[in-house]
Amino acid sequence: MTAGPEAGARVVDAHHHLWDLAVRDQRWTAGPGLAPLRRSFTPDELRARARAAGVAATVLVQTVTAAEETPEFLALAEDDPLVRGVVGWTDLTAPGVAGELARLAELPGGGRLVGIRHQVQAERDPRWLLRPDVGAGLAAVADAGLAYDLVVLPHQLPACVRAAERHPGLTFVLDHLGKPPVASGTREPWASAVRALAALPNTVCKVSGLVTEADWARWSVEDLRPYADTVLEAFGPARLMYGSDWPVCLLASSYGGVLDTVRELTRDLSPHERAQVLGSTADRVYRLSGRA
Repeated sequence: MTAGPEAGARVVDAHHHLWDLAVRDQRWTAGPGLAPLRRSFTPDELRARARAAGVAATVLVQTVTAAEETPEFLALAEDDPLVRGVVGWTDLTAPGVAGELARLAELPGGGRLVGIRHQVQAERDPRWLLRPDVGAGLAAVADAGLAYDLVVLPHQLPACVRAAERHPGLTFVLDHLGKPPVASGTREPWASAVRALAALPNTVCKVSGLVTEADWARWSVEDLRPYADTVLEAFGPARLMYGSDWPVCLLASSYGGVLDTVRELTRDLSPHERAQVLGSTADRVYRLSGRA
């Protein structure tokens, strides 16, 4: 692990996954080139990598739209001092979403529930977030005191902007910078849409998933820098948080390699600003410090 001026600061991995194929198949890992992900990834394996990288706490994020997954993650987090938060899934379009969020909060580990996410990137309707039933679900997430993680493609970012305008009391967390087209080297219209989202005060962005948006075999830090610089300028360090996206990142880098890359991308920031990106933003947004 590369040492830096923020070496004494708390590092939070605000975005990673875990799965056990003996419990539930991850059908998406059967896609082309995804063979390295076609196995189970356990808390013990995560813990070893986090310890080696100097990571103090993590946020476990949903992978599939299965109602059973979130209670499993909460129970796992209750027994694991490393996993301080869970971004789970529930059906936002269900009439009883508020009751379901309350039920999740009462389950073992329910105090670790910090956010909700849906695979919006898989929805064909680019305005899915603006549907009335989805809007009612987002309002319930806000009422429950949770954040909402956005996993979207660039063409869906305008709907994210409108949704954030409609729900000013809900914190929207943009995963993976909105998946910019790093491999092609183009920045528009992604950059303009990200700036529009960042102009809203209830939005935050994860510096995560960049290495897998690049050419997996031949990427460099300089390939990623224009995209990282865009969100640094748009959101500022106080609204950026680091995430490994492990184990998906293994397609292009190691767990520690992703953290070293983010350190390099933020090398020109002050120690305080780097500490915000690497830990304190996630602590604040997901309220992790009270979830020990």
